[in-house]
Amino acid sequence: MTLPKTMSGVATLGHGGPEMLQWRDDLPVPVAGSNEVVIKVAAAAVNNTDINTRIGWYSKTVTGATDAVSDMDADDGGWAGTPLNFPLIQGADCCGYIVAVGSDVDPARIGDRVIVRAMQSTGSGNQPFVTDTFGSEHNGGFAQYTKTYDAEAFRVDDSLSDLEWATIPCAFSTAEGMLQRASVGAETVLITGASGGVGAAAVQLAALRGADVTAMTQDIKADAVRALGAKHTVERDPVLPKHHFDVVIDLVGGPSWPALLECLKRGGRYVTSGAIAGPMVELDLRTLYLNDLTLFGSTYQPASVFSDLIGYVQAGKLRPAIAATYDLQDIHAAQDAFAAKAHVGKIALRVPQ
Repeated sequence: MTLPKTMSGVATLGHGGPEMLQWRDDLPVPVAGSNEVVIKVAAAAVNNTDINTRIGWYSKTVTGATDAVSDMDADDGGWAGTPLNFPLIQGADCCGYIVAVGSDVDPARIGDRVIVRAMQSTGSGNQPFVTDTFGSEHNGGFAQYTKTYDAEAFRVDDSLSDLEWATIPCAFSTAEGMLQRASVGAETVLITGASGGVGAAAVQLAALRGADVTAMTQDIKADAVRALGAKHTVERDPVLPKHHFDVVIDLVGGPSWPALLECLKRGGRYVTSGAIAGPMVELDLRTLYLNDLTLFGSTYQPASVFSDLIGYVQAGKLRPAIAATYDLQDIHAAQDAFAAKAHVGKIALRVPQ
């Protein structure tokens, strides 16, 4: 198959507001390196990390909530703490079809329907706890074509549509990584931010493990979150019972954070992979050590996380909740809808063919 020289997609020109996202018809089609594959993208999705990367929220100079960043031009605005290369094609989620392979890749992979692992380890030589992000350190899925390492493109079946598969890589792997890091089983679990992409995924995946899930969400979203597997819901910033939960899965952080530790049973576990309400929190070390709590951060994912997720889907145990679908050309409207937080689940993106 002869690929075109140029393609259409969304280029991020630098850190800043939505005006930094520019639709282009002259982007170069990627060429596979020796251990890479080129993918014709069928679908992508919207994630917090795409927006946070654009606004520079990962910079250590930012101390507030994800919706409170302005005029950011950070040298450490990406996941890796190093400057990003702009223009950048973002998009941590991608489902598509392999159309070209590098010299060290089996040509039989051409035609494979794949999803791309968002949190990647191949570039570091699979060093533990060293991660690159698809759509941040590498160009992602917001264009007609993308490329990735052969080892990071996972073959999938027809259990889901392209749009549904495209919602799996970032949010569901983040949620599954948190649950595996904290060894969540059939126990009492509190999940914050439970209506968003990662939170909704965590509800589904915790329920799959037999957990008794309490989901923190707005009351108007409670029924939809219960439908995903939560047994109980509570409003945001509630008065939580002390020493009640075995595990807290937190995506919010912010001023209410101390209450999340107080609600853990003695010997309980707390795991975080987000801080949309703010990364700076107050910790009373007495709460930590007198209650024998364990705190986990979760970014790096062993390969088992992604393969396990695909296994759940292909076994009929897991299906993502899609709240809305937009064309990639309408990325501004899609990210506006995401930021409004009126949805439950994922916002998917159709990529033009």
